[in-house]
Amino acid sequence: MAQRYRILSIDGGGIRGIIPAVVLAEIEQRSGKRIFELFDMFAGTSTGGILSLALAAPGDDRGARWSARDLIALYLENGPVIFRRSLWHRITSAGSILDEKYEASGLESVLKKSFGEAQLSEALVEVLVTAYDIEGRDPFFFKRRKAIQANEDDYPMWEAARATSSAPTYFEPYRLKTESPVGYYALVDGGVFATNPSMCAYADARRFEPTAELVLVSLGTGQLERPIPYEDAKDWGVLEWARPILDVVFDGVADTTDYELRQVLEEGRYFRLQTSLDFGSDAMDDASRTNMRALVQKGEELVQAADRQGFFRDALPLLTGTST
Repeated sequence: MAQRYRILSIDGGGIRGIIPAVVLAEIEQRSGKRIFELFDMFAGTSTGGILSLALAAPGDDRGARWSARDLIALYLENGPVIFRRSLWHRITSAGSILDEKYEASGLESVLKKSFGEAQLSEALVEVLVTAYDIEGRDPFFFKRRKAIQANEDDYPMWEAARATSSAPTYFEPYRLKTESPVGYYALVDGGVFATNPSMCAYADARRFEPTAELVLVSLGTGQLERPIPYEDAKDWGVLEWARPILDVVFDGVADTTDYELRQVLEEGRYFRLQTSLDFGSDAMDDASRTNMRALVQKGEELVQAADRQGFFRDALPLLTGTST
């Protein structure tokens, strides 16, 4: 019988990472196990990358530093810190036209505090976190496997989290120093090519676990519902398209990846949990108390929908090893 290899993949989506965090908290509650005990690999982009790294970060007791429920609280507490704009930055950026929308200091302070000195090589399971090198013009992957094999690929977890969440127009690219000959990488959010990193995780698992039976759970951060009216968009130029085009690319890539995986993984081994953003804000950076409460509610609704569709009945036995 083939060995089972269990993959958790989490989309990008900024503050909307609250939604998959709520689902993961329910999985922990129902299974009685921490998420790192249920999966062999975490894959994440942007906010999903932060969640993946946090769930794999080691604690003092050789367990996970954070539970999924802890991470919900971290979003609620730190969202306003990450997405905060000083008056001076508003003025000098000319309303985000001349500079990124947010200074990175808030994001970096939260990540440093959350991850401490933890290194990528110390992750409790395999991790695959996406970024994009704008100078080398290549996808960039933070991997535990690479970090263990070579010191030059072993980075502080907080830096990996910072790089994967550098969404263009929101935060400046992250300059990741490296011992390699190039000296540094200039990295932006991996969502530009893999908002939904499930296919990246699938390809990696197929390479390193070629005979394994794959089980993949993919968590979305909310399906965009707000239309872009033709009458508005037909006359847009570069300036008007700058922010909306990110949403179009991120949403399109996520849905395409879902389609591809439904073709290559057999039914009952691939689970995609996604919800529509039919109330609250779909903005990646709306960290208002009202919207964060709405996102928690959307996560709870997704849990209820997943229950009705049999996700917990079908998936949990595969993850806990109680099903053959």
